[in-house]
Amino acid sequence: MSQNHNRLRKVLANNIKRFRNERSLSQEQLAEACGLHRTYVGSVERCERNVTLSTLEILAKALGLTVPQLLTDFGDHR
Repeated sequence: MSQNHNRLRKVLANNIKRFRNERSLSQEQLAEACGLHRTYVGSVERCERNVTLSTLEILAKALGLTVPQLLTDFGDHR
């Protein structure tokens, strides 16, 4: 996979984790709100999965965000 794809997956993973934690949601709670399995959310946060556009929309909506917000690099590279 190209460097650019890895970077974007990392940005997405960081943002999902960051915004989920800011909202005091567990992975399980976020997964439930999205209709996903908790292990799926965890694997996305660990950059182990590529998400579909549909899933990206679902995650953004559950976090009260837009898709572009989820894909924006805020420089938070933990």
